[in-house]
Amino acid sequence: MRKIGIWLDKEKALILSLEKNEEHFETVSSELEFFNPKGGSRSKTRWGPQDVVQDSKYLEREKHQLNRYFENIVQSLGAVGELAIFGPAEAPEKFFKMLTEKHPNMAKKVKTMEKVDSMTENQVKALIRDCFRTKT
Repeated sequence: MRKIGIWLDKEKALILSLEKNEEHFETVSSELEFFNPKGGSRSKTRWGPQDVVQDSKYLEREKHQLNRYFENIVQSLGAVGELAIFGPAEAPEKFFKMLTEKHPNMAKKVKTMEKVDSMTENQVKALIRDCFRTKT
C-alpha cells in the first residue's frame, strides 16, 4: 500500500511517497503569479470620484491558477493508499476541498490534514515518516 505525504503552500508542493522500503521525493512548482494590484486613479477635479481597482479579476485569475496547480499535484500522485496533507495557511484546506469536489475517491484516502509552518525538505520528510509510522 502506497503512503503519500504532501506539504504544500502557494509556491510549491513537496511530495514524499513511501512504499515498502522505498522512498520517492518530488517537488511540484505552482507557477502561481503573485498579484499586487496598484490603487485606482484620481479624477482631475478636486475631491472628485476615484476609480476603484477590481480585485475580482485578480482573485478569479488566482483561483484558476490554483486549480491548475492542484490538478498537477493530483496527476503526480498516481495510485494512493493513504494520504496525509500538511502546510501553512489555507492551501491544504483548499487542496482538500478540491479533492472532495473533483476526486472524491482520493479524498476518502486522506488520513490526516494538519497546519504546519514552513519547513525544509528534510523536516518535511521526517514529518511524513513519523506520521505514517504512528498510523500503522
